[in-house]
Amino acid sequence: MTGARLAEGQEQVLLSQARAGDKDAFGAVVAPYLRELHVHCYRMLGSVQDAEDVLQEVLVRAWRHLGSYDGRSSFRRWLYRIATNRCLTSRSRAAAMPAPVPVLSAAPLTPPPSNAPDVEVTALQPYPDEWLSELVGHEDPADQYELRESVQLAFLTVIQLLPPRQRAALLLRDVLSFSAAETAQILQTSPASVNSALQRARATVEGHRASGRLRPVSTDAAAACILADRFTTAWHAGDIPALVTVLAEDCLLTMPPLPGAYRGRHAIAAFFGTVPATGDIAAIGLVPIRANGQPAVAAYMRAGDRAEAYGIMVLTAADGQISEITGFADPSLFPLFGLPQQTAWHPATTGQQSGGIDGLRRWPSGPGQGGAPGR
Repeated sequence: MTGARLAEGQEQVLLSQARAGDKDAFGAVVAPYLRELHVHCYRMLGSVQDAEDVLQEVLVRAWRHLGSYDGRSSFRRWLYRIATNRCLTSRSRAAAMPAPVPVLSAAPLTPPPSNAPDVEVTALQPYPDEWLSELVGHEDPADQYELRESVQLAFLTVIQLLPPRQRAALLLRDVLSFSAAETAQILQTSPASVNSALQRARATVEGHRASGRLRPVSTDAAAACILADRFTTAWHAGDIPALVTVLAEDCLLTMPPLPGAYRGRHAIAAFFGTVPATGDIAAIGLVPIRANGQPAVAAYMRAGDRAEAYGIMVLTAADGQISEITGFADPSLFPLFGLPQQTAWHPATTGQQSGGIDGLRRWPSGPGQGGAPGR
């Protein structure tokens, strides 16, 4: 979906050709920015599909209005201006539409009551790590850490709760490092308005950080994968008491866009013991993937000799335990991670406590190894 950055002279040549109607030149000049624009739209909207739709709008508008680009700002900033404003327009349209509610189980059930009413949950989707690996300019370890922080689900949840223009100001200034003047140009406002919005947004984010909702990103990917492996092993054994020992005492479980949240081992154990497959969690096979710079699992529900896509759980690790589980009961997400909607389910054999999923048991080796195709 993206390519290496172009030299300034090469970019100008391609822009001239594109202005003359050369669509291939236009494709080449925008290619280096496609993935970062897609990630920006994802941060703004919280949805991979919405980000894809908006990015297509951005490209259409950029092609149609390329003649209005006068070169006084960088071409990259010009694209960000289009992308940010299309996101703001998309968000205003979406505000009038109800979010779809996921189905947690085909069987009628009553989930345990939420015990974390203070936790605000908003519509959100996971983002495949494989796509994040396409970003240009994040090869340095410090840059990789900043990238993981800016795509972690807890951070995205918090910024989705901000008013849209505050969210835009925060992302443009603190994540993308545009200056106040550049951000004002992108948002078509004044630097004073940008600084005011940024101050309010930062105060909100810091409030969530102080409450413990936002925690430092784990830098030990290997340790996080070991925790996820222990979680998966206990799950496949149907051993909920063993599973919750991997969780922090104050671990948080959310399932966007459902409003309920569960905090603590006891509450999460009660949820897993009643809701997924009506408590028979061994009837759900987990496939390791990676999303948002974190270990994750794709869940398949047993259906006879088949396994059907059920949902995705992203696992956040902190201080040697799983501190947060974010569940997405949305089978349509599976193709984004290069996974099938259905696969074979093998029955348990001697020495096994549960059956398995055919050909899909593997842990990615790290960020960017999630197996999803590039876009």
